[in-house]
Amino acid sequence: MAAEDGIEKSAILLVALGEDYAAEVLKYLGPKEVQKIGQAMAALKSVARTRVEQVVDDFQQIAEDSAAVHVNADAYVRSVLTKALGDDKASNLISRILQPGDTNGIEGLKWMDAPTVADLIKNEHPQIIATILVHLAHDHTSDILNQFSDRLRNDVVLRIATLEGIQPEALKELNDVMLRLLSGSASIKKSAMGGVRTVAEILNFMGTANETTVLDSIREYDPDLAQKILDEMFVFENLLDLDDRAIQLLLREIQSESLILAMKGANEALREKIFRNMSQRASEMLREDLDSRGPVRLSEVEAEQKEILKIVRRLADEGQIVLGGAGNEEMV
Repeated sequence: MAAEDGIEKSAILLVALGEDYAAEVLKYLGPKEVQKIGQAMAALKSVARTRVEQVVDDFQQIAEDSAAVHVNADAYVRSVLTKALGDDKASNLISRILQPGDTNGIEGLKWMDAPTVADLIKNEHPQIIATILVHLAHDHTSDILNQFSDRLRNDVVLRIATLEGIQPEALKELNDVMLRLLSGSASIKKSAMGGVRTVAEILNFMGTANETTVLDSIREYDPDLAQKILDEMFVFENLLDLDDRAIQLLLREIQSESLILAMKGANEALREKIFRNMSQRASEMLREDLDSRGPVRLSEVEAEQKEILKIVRRLADEGQIVLGGAGNEEMV
């Protein structure tokens, strides 16, 4: 509910800001964020003045002459997305938000939802599927793999794990497949992709049941490879390995509602570590919220934990924290 409310607030704020400023903001968002916010904007018909002022206050902005927002939703979304993304990308996204439509090339796949991509590529050779998927964001790839049968999913993940690079001939075959599937040329970045780290990051976004099945399948093929993947994976319980400074940095990035849901599935040791790195007042409030919160679906808990793991990976990539407990080493 909190995530949906945040998307709605973002949509209202962008509408209130006007097309030019909204377009500038959208340029910095990824495909999934733009699609979610774009759909919310398209759903807006009118927004009360009080609601606009509330949203603007939430973002600590000054509301100037904020009146009830009345928009021609379709026209507004078309104009803003075109300014933000250019004609090609915008037309791909607009067609899916406002009306059915197709997209072209690998870039087009990035703007398509997981079931659609899975349906397009599921009948291709597993090696081709693996080659396509390594071009996509890891969470997107994970969602697509979850649409496959167990047999196909396991085969494709194994091929990604053993993929050391993409040869020119494989790229040509991939390009031919994309031309046939999407009626457009693929925009392919020729670089080393795949491998153990890629699979570990994909599995970090996958549900527990499918993750276990995939790892068991890989273990039957190559136990050492399965162990290497496990060693690269960072799961929610591994937050215990972070030093206190890293936990404090992480907590600054997490919304309270997200933390509450994620903590519902945390063990006692991890809970205490998080409490220890909060102020006494914040810790007490979190304890009360956890105690008062009723039963929560496991899927919701896992989803929030994986969102937090995305933040952990970003902070690690930025060099702000060190994974694997290395952050506890003495600095010289």
